[in-house]
Amino acid sequence: MDASVSLVQRMPYTTAFPKALGTGLLVSTARPVSTDLRAKMERLIDGYEHVLSRFRADSLVTRIGNAEHGGHFDFPNWAGPLFDLYDTLYDVTHGAIDPCVGEDLIRLGYDPMLSFTVATDAVERLGALRGRPVWGHDVVRSDGTTLVTHGSVHLDFGACGKGYLVDLLGGLLGGLEPSCVPREPHPQHAMWKDSAHTAGATDSNRENTFPEFVIDAGSDLLVHTSSPIRVALEDPDDSSRAVGVAEIRDGAFCASAPSRRHWEVAVGERTHLAIHHLLNAVDGLPAQQTEATWTVVRVDPSSSRPQPQVSAQTVQRSSLATGTDSTNVDSGSSAAFTDFSTALADGLATALFVADPNGLSRVFAFDCAVLDADRHATISAGFPGHFF
Repeated sequence: MDASVSLVQRMPYTTAFPKALGTGLLVSTARPVSTDLRAKMERLIDGYEHVLSRFRADSLVTRIGNAEHGGHFDFPNWAGPLFDLYDTLYDVTHGAIDPCVGEDLIRLGYDPMLSFTVATDAVERLGALRGRPVWGHDVVRSDGTTLVTHGSVHLDFGACGKGYLVDLLGGLLGGLEPSCVPREPHPQHAMWKDSAHTAGATDSNRENTFPEFVIDAGSDLLVHTSSPIRVALEDPDDSSRAVGVAEIRDGAFCASAPSRRHWEVAVGERTHLAIHHLLNAVDGLPAQQTEATWTVVRVDPSSSRPQPQVSAQTVQRSSLATGTDSTNVDSGSSAAFTDFSTALADGLATALFVADPNGLSRVFAFDCAVLDADRHATISAGFPGHFF
């Protein structure tokens, strides 16, 4: 398949879920998605939101937030790896990534009603530093997927949650079913009858044996294609233009920026404070030094599920105007999130707003590009793209 051919030509079939996670989700495939598979995907999305969405009044997360005296809350088995990822992100960022940040988002106006009105007591109560509940202390895991609380805790799984749903949907497209979706007595590949998922498929026959697809959840992409697709690096100051381009064939590509979810609050007659949803959970305040991040977690196409590739990394620090120089980054073993590359890339795209990429790379295998507030870029040596 010629890489120059457009995605629409290569994958002419689009399955849309316009209300998924409040932002919509598109699945592009080379062959039609069956009616049964689409129904499974719809059930998965609804079940996922019914558990994790803090914007749904009937969700489990909302019930935890309304439980004044706390309790034991049982999540589906599929939530275990998501909690594992948050455990690790919490540790490696020293608490800057924390699902309990939901309370800070509510106080800053990013509440279920989308009021964008800051609470009068926000300054005194934002962040773990001011006594807000924290993950692992005020919310404790029991038996893997049971959360135990002793009071009302407002959780937000937005850092990794959208990417995790993409991974679960990718599993369905690959013929695997998460535990939140009822299994068939004899599960077979659901996308097309004449294909079989073959481990170890070579590039020459991969197009005929591997279910190619692209899942586009806005800023989160999961790509399984025989030749690369090009992805624009959106300018955080102007969504109509790009600051660079990347290519990805097998893996997850996620971006994060405050530009699409921000609001202003009047502090005085002449002063307005810019607020966005990317918070440092330690102090509960919006991160200020980063404009945009892009992360890539590559996968092994011969595996039945995505697997990040572990490799040494080198970070290059470059100005968009003046050129580059490089510094070394320690390599390390990737944490065991081999089935959930998009969740990992999604979480890292957020973590890069509050943590140094060198520290993150000692725990996770990924590549990244970061644009700071001064329009300088930090680019890992293996990042499959460049800035203009």
